[in-house]
Amino acid sequence: MRTYQELFRTPEFTPLFLTSAGQVAAQTVSGLALGTLVFTTTGSPLLSALAMFGPSLAQVIGATMLLSAADRLPPRATLAALSLLFALGMAAAALPGLPVPAVLGIVLGLGVFSALGGGVRLGLLNEILTKEGYLLGRSTINMSSGLMQIGGYATGGLLVAVLSPRGALLTGAALYLVAAALARLGLSKRPSRATGRASIGQTWRNNARLLSSPPRRTVYLALWVPNGLVVGCESLYVSYAPDRAGLLFAAGAAGMLTGDILIGRFVPRRWRSRLTVPLLLLLAVPHLFFFLGPALPVAAPLVALATVGFAASLISQERLMALTPDELSGHALGLHSAGMLTMQGVCALLAGAVAERTSPAMGITVLAAASVAVTLMLARGLRRAEEPVPESVPEAVVVVRTRAADAVPPSPGDPVGTDPA
Repeated sequence: MRTYQELFRTPEFTPLFLTSAGQVAAQTVSGLALGTLVFTTTGSPLLSALAMFGPSLAQVIGATMLLSAADRLPPRATLAALSLLFALGMAAAALPGLPVPAVLGIVLGLGVFSALGGGVRLGLLNEILTKEGYLLGRSTINMSSGLMQIGGYATGGLLVAVLSPRGALLTGAALYLVAAALARLGLSKRPSRATGRASIGQTWRNNARLLSSPPRRTVYLALWVPNGLVVGCESLYVSYAPDRAGLLFAAGAAGMLTGDILIGRFVPRRWRSRLTVPLLLLLAVPHLFFFLGPALPVAAPLVALATVGFAASLISQERLMALTPDELSGHALGLHSAGMLTMQGVCALLAGAVAERTSPAMGITVLAAASVAVTLMLARGLRRAEEPVPESVPEAVVVVRTRAADAVPPSPGDPVGTDPA
């Protein structure tokens, strides 16, 4: 599957695409409104970053408790119910006089369920499309996310100025209701992908199985850490340019859109695996120039250039699916999404803490430098993880082969030819 025409002819892709776009629009408007509301109330970059990216931080709870349900719940009903829950949460956060700790509590509580939503949505995408079509489908959804973020941040900034942050939050709640309706009316009723009872124990066992493979671990780290640190940089845009933060976020969304188009549609498959490390470096290096405190006309192009590098995640997701059994696809993608967003929340807090002690510009620079360092440390392992693996080779043989390449002997309880989990 190489064309957008083929993609949108695939049954159910269009309603899933529209549902995802509605959720991103709601999240973008709500996130900017929450960050602005908390910053104007408290004057704290740390609390503002927590308001915007706290749901990401809370995903670690969902990843350790709820993810086994991603393949065991009917996708249509689950996606509609979660969007409705978020609509109610945003409406509650907009209540006049609600204390900031209560707002943050609502935000963090909703973040727990975001991990489940990510697993269900991405697992359904993998089910709807063939493995050859996953990258094009994922990049197309990413492109819609970029467009929704561009429009959402611009609209959110206008709504904050015209209606107030609470008015923008109510708009976000309405957009979540639209996403719920799109999921319920547009998607068909499908059975769950896996049988059995979802439980915390099953979630832990699946996580252990997925992380037992060294190639998958390396891919997960590449998906989680470098871009999480750069999102930490982004969490300081509100405190770096309080009145024009929406423009910086929109520039970042435009850069991400560009990268998704290039990698998802135009870069041949044989070249993609070579671009992971360069794209991760591109993601961080332009942010190093924030040390100079650039004005907005310079800062916005730097952000747009950097965020082209987010396309590295498309390549890594494609590789993750090649290394993952089909019955764990939803869980594996949910773990990727939850881990990535959790790391983004952690790094947003770290960035806020650095900015509290120094300045927003210094916080952006420090986290960008950390992202460069992590990417360089992962580079060798990523090259090995990207080596072709025949479809017929059992998972455990891949694990042992990778260990042998690293000169690490197998564990006594991990014989060749058996699943290490």
